[in-house]
Amino acid sequence: MKTERLDKVLSHHGFGTRKDVKKLLHSGVVKIDDEICYNGNIHIDLDKSKIEVDNQILCIRKDVYLMMNKPSGVVCSNRDGLHKTVFDLLNDYYKQDFLGGSLHLVGRLDIDTEGLLLFTTDGNLTHRLTSPKTHVTKTYHIELQDFVPEELRPQITRRFADGVHIAPDGDDGEYDCKPANLIWIDGQTCQLVITEGRYHQVKRMIAAAGNKVKKLKRIAIGNLELDKTLLLGDYRDLTDKELSFYLLAKSI
Repeated sequence: MKTERLDKVLSHHGFGTRKDVKKLLHSGVVKIDDEICYNGNIHIDLDKSKIEVDNQILCIRKDVYLMMNKPSGVVCSNRDGLHKTVFDLLNDYYKQDFLGGSLHLVGRLDIDTEGLLLFTTDGNLTHRLTSPKTHVTKTYHIELQDFVPEELRPQITRRFADGVHIAPDGDDGEYDCKPANLIWIDGQTCQLVITEGRYHQVKRMIAAAGNKVKKLKRIAIGNLELDKTLLLGDYRDLTDKELSFYLLAKSI
């Protein structure tokens, strides 16, 4: 059973400060399970209790789960002195503290990488999805700088499947990547499925194969796919069906 103080629930659902909530309660417009409640200190069952304010049932929201289609040129950070951040793209509603905590990123994307970016307030789930031990897949759509002839593609695919060796980049040293699945669409377009998230990993893997990334877009995390109707910079809450991916991740 998940319980929380009533005044905290009301405060985190747009009814102002604790002082504002206290005045609201004293006015007698708040009901818990059809009974008027004046006491903000009581703990309510977040899963079962019915809260009404001015005869309107309050939809209790503990955690938030968002997907964004991240545009290029925006950094994955809360603040940055030089560039716009992904949090700048969110409206003010998502910049408050929720019952589950503050909204944070589930992993990151480079400034010039587009695609699926996840936000949540669920810290335990973030750890589950980003931990190297869980091997959650990330799928990227890649546009290559140089054309790869058809006869060379199987060789590169096998090399990636065996675990390609990547050169150092910045503070991240050379590394033998875990097996990855490279799927060719044509000579300059492919998809890459990896289970890691090292610094500039996709770009370094492509460089190891003698090519360069012209454009990079993440299109899936595990079974969760980027909504193709989302324009760059747009975001939305995950659907109940999409949340089943998270529930599955929690149970593993």
